[in-house]
Amino acid sequence: MATGIKDKVAIIGMGCTRFGERWDMGAEELMVEAFEECLADAGIEKKEIGAAWLGTCFDNINVGKSALPLSMTLRLPNIPVTRVENFCATGTEAFRGACYAVASGAYDICLALGVEKLKDTGYGGLPSFVGSDSGSLTWQWFPNMTAPGAFAQLASAYAAKYKIADADLKRAMAHVSAKSHANGVLNPKAHLRKAVSEEQIMASPIIAHPLGLFDCCGVSDGAACAIVTTPEIAKKMGKKDFITVKALQLALSSGEELGYNDWDGDHFVTTSKCSIKAYEEAGITDPKEELSMMEVHDCFSITELVTMEDLYVSERGKAWRDVRDGKFDRDGKIPCQVDGGLKCFGHPIGASGLRMLYEMYLQFNGRAEDRQLDDPRFGLTHNLGGFPAMNVCSISIVGKYEG
Repeated sequence: MATGIKDKVAIIGMGCTRFGERWDMGAEELMVEAFEECLADAGIEKKEIGAAWLGTCFDNINVGKSALPLSMTLRLPNIPVTRVENFCATGTEAFRGACYAVASGAYDICLALGVEKLKDTGYGGLPSFVGSDSGSLTWQWFPNMTAPGAFAQLASAYAAKYKIADADLKRAMAHVSAKSHANGVLNPKAHLRKAVSEEQIMASPIIAHPLGLFDCCGVSDGAACAIVTTPEIAKKMGKKDFITVKALQLALSSGEELGYNDWDGDHFVTTSKCSIKAYEEAGITDPKEELSMMEVHDCFSITELVTMEDLYVSERGKAWRDVRDGKFDRDGKIPCQVDGGLKCFGHPIGASGLRMLYEMYLQFNGRAEDRQLDDPRFGLTHNLGGFPAMNVCSISIVGKYEG
């Protein structure tokens, strides 16, 4: 019977670029920036890497949709390299490939790297998928849909189901954003590093009611990567107090949301199911009490708010109150977006999942500087790609090795 990969994979090195409008670099240079930090952090030589995974979503570095850009840029020594893409879970998907390869015993040490160069596309938001295989499917089903419009509908459905006044929901969403911007001020690798008040957020221009300008994450360039091995090898390398993967789960929409049956548009079916599996794999029975910190997919402030309920750290219909009460602030019960989140980093698709794990890694190693939390035990990351009615959800849980 399958038992999952809890404590079978150790993270021994991570690297992350500064996110932002990196006009000074191409995707290849971003890969090198993240990789050099990661390799030095792991304390190994490049020749020790047995296999690698590249996560990238759009067409800015593709060579026939292959993984050659990673292999050639890093001069990897003719090892297996695989390119993956899974909407906004792309970075975590690369990490999943590397972790499963190590857990299976196929390789001793593996690399996962995610990168995206969005600013060069010229879009104010995410580029269109028109012209790609996924684009034909997306535009047949959602010919007039935009991301802000879809998530605005999520906000409206949530407010309608739980009878939340418009002003109350807007205030809660404003707190989500204000909290993340306050955290981003403390992070030298964040794109946006300026505190914004709730009043400023609520007074900002409306993008798609009730979402305003500060309820939407920005666009940026960036890369992040991880080197993983087994705990046994990590010990032989002299590593102490290293971080291991406690759970790594993925859930994709089955189409039931689009069938208009029991789903009323107020939450994410994939996240609610994926989190249950992740907690089971990690051995977590009470996430409200056992989770120490989270990095969740705050593409829009309403996404983060609703996700608290799908992760079972807030009761249904009560997350907006928990948010306003500061439960997920940096000094709250379960700090969320300690590094600033997508709100302050932007969302270069291929890099975001690994960037979230990078913050967990720093926190567990006591290297988060002004953002450092006290003695974290479990850290959770969450990615969500697509629309509320059709999406990909990835959840990872990491913590100190207890073997």
